Amino acid sequence: MLGVFSGDVVDVPGELMAVGSSTPCPKTPASELVNRFLECTPPVMLLKVGGFGHLAFRPISKSSIHTRFAAEDAIQCLFKGVLTNLGSLRHQYDLRNSDDEAVTVIKAYKVIRDRSPYPPNLLLSHLSGSFALVLFDMNSSSILVASDVDGRVPLFWGITSDGCLAVSDDLEVLKGSCGKSLAPFPPGCFYSNTLGGLKSYHSPGDRVIAVLGSEEDVCGVTFKVERSADRK
Repeated sequence: MLGVFSGDVVDVPGELMAVGSSTPCPKTPASELVNRFLECTPPVMLLKVGGFGHLAFRPISKSSIHTRFAAEDAIQCLFKGVLTNLGSLRHQYDLRNSDDEAVTVIKAYKVIRDRSPYPPNLLLSHLSGSFALVLFDMNSSSILVASDVDGRVPLFWGITSDGCLAVSDDLEVLKGSCGKSLAPFPPGCFYSNTLGGLKSYHSPGDRVIAVLGSEEDVCGVTFKVERSADRK
């Protein structure tokens, strides 16, 4: 799966930008990244997210973990993985038994979003299983990217040459367009352009720090949660 979002709506960690500008690894514009993803393993579904970017995925995959897509009320979601508590979530949010993971995430997100003052990322603490997700709410131009607490579904993010945020489960696709401005997405964390950037939902009291990689590393930086006990 692939999500690409304009720099006009995202405010990514400065470490991702800085490490890319200090190394000679080539980058490409977001448009080339999208085209390369389309050419990799067809068929691919491509959706334009307003004027803010694109979402793309392969509806048929060789992987045993499929990517699901759903859209409702100007909210779009790519979900890869499996929720082990899908049944209880359907009951908790009064959903249909036929609602899959992507639909469930959207509907639960809407319920929590509309119950002020609860932030939408509260939803993530209710999810159990192996997953990576990208959600875009066109009503508020809000992006929500998240990975399960153990990182069992690989997810990566980076910055293209024209300053777009790119998120994908395919490291090779991102590597050609993001250079060293590339990192594994940290497990148990979320990124939101409207909720303060990159944070941990699994350990909300702990901060997320960046660790620079070596010249030999494919990714220029790694983000990890710094436990409170480690800072003492």
